[in-house]
Amino acid sequence: MEKTTLKIYNTLSKKIETFIPLNPPKVTMYVCGITAYDSPHLGHARSAVVFDVLYRFLQYLGYKVIYVRNITDIDDKIINRSNQEGIFWKDLVEKYIKEYEEALEALNVLKPTYEPRASEHISEIIDLIQKLIDKGLAYESDGDVYFEVQKFPSYGKLSGRKIDELITGVRIEVSEKKKNPLDFALWKSAKPGEPFWESPWGKGRPGWHIECSAMALKYLGETIDIHGGGLDLIFPHHENEIAQSEGANDKPFVRYFIHHGLITVNGEKMSKSLGNFVTMEYLLNKFHPEVIRAFLLSTNYRSPLDYSETNIKNMEKAIYHFYETLYWLKKVQPLREGLLSDKARKLERVWQEFEKKFLEALSDDLNTALALGQLFTLENEVYNFISRNPAITTEESVLLEKIEKSIKQTAGKILGIGISDPSDFWQKERDKKLKSVGKTVEEIEKLVKEREKARKEKNFALADQIRDNLQNLGIILKDTRTETFWYVE
Repeated sequence: MEKTTLKIYNTLSKKIETFIPLNPPKVTMYVCGITAYDSPHLGHARSAVVFDVLYRFLQYLGYKVIYVRNITDIDDKIINRSNQEGIFWKDLVEKYIKEYEEALEALNVLKPTYEPRASEHISEIIDLIQKLIDKGLAYESDGDVYFEVQKFPSYGKLSGRKIDELITGVRIEVSEKKKNPLDFALWKSAKPGEPFWESPWGKGRPGWHIECSAMALKYLGETIDIHGGGLDLIFPHHENEIAQSEGANDKPFVRYFIHHGLITVNGEKMSKSLGNFVTMEYLLNKFHPEVIRAFLLSTNYRSPLDYSETNIKNMEKAIYHFYETLYWLKKVQPLREGLLSDKARKLERVWQEFEKKFLEALSDDLNTALALGQLFTLENEVYNFISRNPAITTEESVLLEKIEKSIKQTAGKILGIGISDPSDFWQKERDKKLKSVGKTVEEIEKLVKEREKARKEKNFALADQIRDNLQNLGIILKDTRTETFWYVE
């Protein structure tokens, strides 16, 4: 198979470009993580999963990726929340970082190479700020330090905004400490009772933007290949990172800026003020992590992703069917010697096309939606083949083993879908779903066996009654040649 080349949309150039790292096979990637002041939500999960797939795909292509995903653990929001809740700010931070890490582990998100925290890099931040002051790009004002935007002529190149227009349209309250309303804080002097660190400008803490520049510089160097985050970070956060980093180092900061779209809920922007905030805790209590993961990959990463119970339930049906197919794949036993039938040869062609089309989809601007579609197309063909062929031959069994391995090597390794053992998947899903109807797996299995006995005795009225009673509980039965398969809707 010819070498796959990744093409990706670069926010800097506003077009899809062929990805060529600065020093192949090494790839450097920095992604903005959470500000740890609240529980992780679906937006945090989308960012983590999208860049996890990019990380996995780059590794699949043979690159050696150094991946940094930071945590902002000191910030105005953190200080305000700790005051509101009467919790020491460090304890508040640890609480929400733990929730975030547990959610990502459940979603099978790989750990990055480094996960630095802002508070552990104060000396690097101070050094970078001092460098900007020395170069005349930043100034100290009554204990605060600001970056002077008008000293960086290319400011706005990422967002497409012009300095003059930004000044005209500025609506924020102008601080008397600033020379210009657009100037942004690199260092903030501490108010009484606030956490602080010593600095040449007095006691204080870093601004939000400078921490990312300092940590990217420390772990990845002056120029990095990929910088990622949500569309909401383009301005001002990433714009300010460019100004600080390029102002300090006189080198391009980022070669490819990659941004994912935001989450909407039933067509409206997700926000606390609208009361439509979807936390990861809520979702993980309701849905299997692979359902959530697949849902997050079901739309082009640059597009908005609309969450609704209907949308995620539809994905649950697709993942359930997928795992039912994997369950039958594990159960396949050759019943006779023989070669591939015509139907098996058709399945073989679909599988060979799948591997090619799956990688093509991901190499075309990380089209996970199309890649998932290719996966489900192959899975459906496998399901139909197994269910419609009563006597699998030895050669057909070998083909099915190859397909199962292929799914693990592609979808499993890159998308993180299909990684659970099918029997384990169904055991856990049945247990979880049955709690809501007050039944156990053992009780349902007993009823299923009673129905099978009734069918053998041709007592179809009793068999139908048991099936209907179970269906009223949301339990669906599927009769096959070897067993009755069941799941809870």
